[in-house]
Amino acid sequence: MFTSQSSFQDSVDGDEKDTELETEGCLTDPVTTPQQSSNWYYCLYFYQSSRLQGADDSEAGSHRKPASTPGDEFSLSLGDTNLPAEAEPELQSYISRRLSKGALLGGMGNIATVSLSVPEQSLGCYCCLVQQDRLQDQAGAAGGISTDFVICFLGGSEKGLEHFRLELDTYVQGLQSSLSPQLSDLETHIRPYLSSWYEECVMHIQRVVQLTQDKVSFLLHAALSHSPVEVVGGEDKVKKDIDRFLNAASFQGLIHEDTTAATLCNALSEEPQKDVTIDCSQQQPQFLNAGSNRFCESWVQAFLNGAEGGNPFLLRQILENFKLKAIQDLNSLKRLIQQAEMNHYALFRCYVFLKHCGNGDVLLQNVKVEHAEMPEAHRIVQVLEEFMYGAPLASSN
Repeated sequence: MFTSQSSFQDSVDGDEKDTELETEGCLTDPVTTPQQSSNWYYCLYFYQSSRLQGADDSEAGSHRKPASTPGDEFSLSLGDTNLPAEAEPELQSYISRRLSKGALLGGMGNIATVSLSVPEQSLGCYCCLVQQDRLQDQAGAAGGISTDFVICFLGGSEKGLEHFRLELDTYVQGLQSSLSPQLSDLETHIRPYLSSWYEECVMHIQRVVQLTQDKVSFLLHAALSHSPVEVVGGEDKVKKDIDRFLNAASFQGLIHEDTTAATLCNALSEEPQKDVTIDCSQQQPQFLNAGSNRFCESWVQAFLNGAEGGNPFLLRQILENFKLKAIQDLNSLKRLIQQAEMNHYALFRCYVFLKHCGNGDVLLQNVKVEHAEMPEAHRIVQVLEEFMYGAPLASSN
C-alpha cells in the first residue's frame, strides 16, 4: 500500500522541546494565513567537536553527548548570517542546546519553531548538521578536533517548512562540497547560495503554476503517469522549476517495486510513449504530446487560487492533498483487484470505479506495473484494460 509522502517527513527529534525558544501549542497553520513572514533568514555556523582518536565512522556519526561530558566538548561559532545582530546569539544558544542533546544528525534536517528578536517573533527553523568528508576531516584535524557546519534557514512556520523538508535537505547537500574552514568562496558562492534558499526551495511551485496557468493539469498528469517531460526554449531556472514540480507531484519514493519511469510509461501500451514537450520560447508555454484527465483538471482552480493568493505554503499543501487523493484512489483500486481475484462482482466494481474516479488511466497504469509478477492479479488488470480501452482514457491538448 501507499502512504502520503508527508507522513514520512516527521521530525526525527524525539527529545523534549526547549521551552525557552520553541513555542508550544500556538503554531499557525500556513493554510489559513497567506503571509506569515516578510523576511527569510539564514545562518551558517562552524561546529567543532572533539573525537576519540581511532573512532570509526559509525561512532563519529552517533548522537552527541551533552557538552558537559568530559572528552566530548564542542564549540559553535558564527560563519555568516543575515539575521539581526540581537537575534543571532539567541539562535546560537538554541542550536547549542540541540547539539548538546544529540538532536541534530548529519545530513538530516530538523525543523522546529523558534522565538527570536525579529519582527516576526516566531519563525519556522530548519537546521542541518553538515559533516565534512571523514578522510579530509581526519587529515586536517589536530588533536582529534573536527570542523563541521550547521546550516539554518528561518522563515514562515514549522508546519510550512515541513512540506519542503526534502527540498531543503537536497539544497543543503548542494553546498557541502563548497564548505571549508576558511570559507574561501563566501562572497562569490556560499553567501549568494544561502541567501537564495527561499526562492530555490519554496517558490518553485508558485512560479510553475503562474507560468502554466490552467495547463498545469498537463504537468499533474505527467507527474502521476511518470511521463518523461522535456522543456525546450526556456531558461535553466524554468527547467529546474518544472523538474522540481514534477518530482513533488509524482509517486516518486512511494512505489515499493523497483520500477523505472520507462516501464511505467509503457505500461498501457507496447508502443513507447512520446515525451511531453514544453516549449517555453513564447510568453505562454506550449505543450506537445501532453495528456490530462478529469481528475487533474478538477484540481486546476485550486492551484490557480493558491497562486493568486501568493502563499507558497498553501500551494504545497494543495499539491500534497492532490497527491494524497490519488494515493487513496490507488489503494482503493488495489483492494478491489484483490477482492476480484475471488469475486466477479468486485471485478465489475473495479471497472465502475475506474470509469468514475476521473483518474482511471493513471491508476490502471500503476497497478499494471505493480502486479506484473502476480499472475492472478495481472489477469484481472488485463481484463480491465480490455474494457477501459474501449473508452478514451486521457484527453490530449
